[in-house]
Amino acid sequence: MKIAVIKTGGKQYKVSQGQTLKIEKIDAQVGAILKFQTLLTAEQENIQIGKPTLGDIVEGKIVEQGRGKKISVVKFKNKTRYKKNVGHRQPFTKVEIVSL
Repeated sequence: MKIAVIKTGGKQYKVSQGQTLKIEKIDAQVGAILKFQTLLTAEQENIQIGKPTLGDIVEGKIVEQGRGKKISVVKFKNKTRYKKNVGHRQPFTKVEIVSL
Protein backbone atom coordinates (compact mmCIF):
# COMPACT_ATOMS: atom_id res chain seq x y z
CA MET A 1 0.00 0.00 0.00
CA LYS A 2 1.44 3.34 -1.06
CA ILE A 3 1.07 6.38 1.19
CA ALA A 4 2.11 10.02 0.84
CA VAL A 5 2.31 13.09 3.04
CA ILE A 6 0.91 16.20 1.33
CA LYS A 7 0.89 19.85 2.31
CA THR A 8 -2.10 22.15 1.81
CA GLY A 9 -3.68 24.99 3.72
CA GLY A 10 -0.73 25.21 6.13
CA LYS A 11 -1.30 21.64 7.31
CA GLN A 12 0.11 18.22 6.42
CA TYR A 13 -2.00 15.12 5.74
CA LYS A 14 -1.12 11.44 5.40
CA VAL A 15 -3.08 10.10 2.41
CA SER A 16 -3.53 6.97 0.33
CA GLN A 17 -5.29 6.36 -2.97
CA GLY A 18 -9.11 6.42 -2.80
CA GLN A 19 -9.19 8.26 0.54
CA THR A 20 -11.46 11.29 1.06
CA LEU A 21 -10.53 14.09 3.43
CA LYS A 22 -11.67 17.57 4.43
CA ILE A 23 -9.10 20.31 3.91
CA GLU A 24 -9.04 24.10 4.16
CA LYS A 25 -11.22 25.79 1.53
CA ILE A 26 -9.79 25.97 -2.00
CA ASP A 27 -11.51 28.20 -4.57
CA ALA A 28 -12.32 25.75 -7.38
CA GLN A 29 -15.38 24.06 -8.85
CA VAL A 30 -16.66 20.62 -7.84
CA GLY A 31 -15.03 18.01 -10.08
CA ALA A 32 -11.80 19.97 -10.60
CA ILE A 33 -8.47 18.14 -10.33
CA LEU A 34 -5.93 19.51 -7.82
CA LYS A 35 -2.21 18.82 -7.53
CA PHE A 36 -0.66 18.85 -4.05
CA GLN A 37 2.88 19.47 -2.85
CA THR A 38 4.24 16.08 -1.81
CA LEU A 39 6.63 15.97 1.15
CA LEU A 40 7.11 12.20 1.47
CA THR A 41 6.08 8.97 -0.26
CA ALA A 42 6.39 5.45 1.11
CA GLU A 43 5.71 2.01 -0.33
CA GLN A 44 6.87 -1.10 1.55
CA GLU A 45 10.53 -0.28 2.32
CA ASN A 46 10.96 2.31 -0.46
CA ILE A 47 10.75 5.77 1.19
CA GLN A 48 11.37 9.04 -0.64
CA ILE A 49 11.76 12.24 1.34
CA GLY A 50 11.60 15.64 -0.33
CA LYS A 51 14.01 18.47 0.35
CA PRO A 52 11.62 20.29 0.94
CA THR A 53 9.16 18.77 -1.61
CA LEU A 54 9.13 15.98 -4.19
CA GLY A 55 6.95 17.86 -6.70
CA ASP A 56 3.33 17.51 -7.78
CA ILE A 57 2.80 13.76 -7.57
CA VAL A 58 -0.50 13.49 -5.68
CA GLU A 59 -3.71 14.42 -7.51
CA GLY A 60 -7.10 14.92 -5.90
CA LYS A 61 -10.61 15.54 -7.19
CA ILE A 62 -12.95 17.99 -5.46
CA VAL A 63 -16.05 16.16 -4.26
CA GLU A 64 -17.79 18.88 -2.23
CA GLN A 65 -17.52 22.49 -1.08
CA GLY A 66 -19.20 23.19 2.26
CA ARG A 67 -19.17 24.68 5.71
CA GLY A 68 -18.62 22.85 8.99
CA LYS A 69 -20.82 22.71 12.06
CA LYS A 70 -21.52 25.95 13.86
CA ILE A 71 -19.40 26.70 16.90
CA SER A 72 -20.30 29.33 19.46
CA VAL A 73 -17.71 31.89 20.58
CA VAL A 74 -18.68 33.62 23.83
CA LYS A 75 -16.97 36.65 25.32
CA PHE A 76 -17.95 37.71 28.83
CA LYS A 77 -16.66 40.26 31.30
CA ASN A 78 -17.82 40.10 34.87
CA LYS A 79 -19.46 43.16 36.54
CA THR A 80 -19.43 45.31 33.38
CA ARG A 81 -22.58 44.04 31.65
CA TYR A 82 -20.55 42.88 28.67
CA LYS A 83 -21.55 39.66 26.94
CA LYS A 84 -21.04 38.81 23.29
CA ASN A 85 -22.05 35.60 21.51
CA VAL A 86 -20.80 34.98 17.97
CA GLY A 87 -21.25 31.92 15.77
CA HIS A 88 -18.70 30.63 13.23
CA ARG A 89 -18.84 28.00 10.48
CA GLN A 90 -15.46 27.07 8.98
CA PRO A 91 -15.53 26.55 5.19
CA PHE A 92 -13.97 23.33 3.85
CA THR A 93 -13.28 21.44 0.66
CA LYS A 94 -13.81 17.68 0.54
CA VAL A 95 -11.23 15.99 -1.71
CA GLU A 96 -10.87 12.42 -2.96
CA ILE A 97 -7.30 11.29 -3.68
CA VAL A 98 -7.22 10.02 -7.28
CA SER A 99 -3.58 9.07 -7.82
CA LEU A 100 -0.28 8.95 -5.95
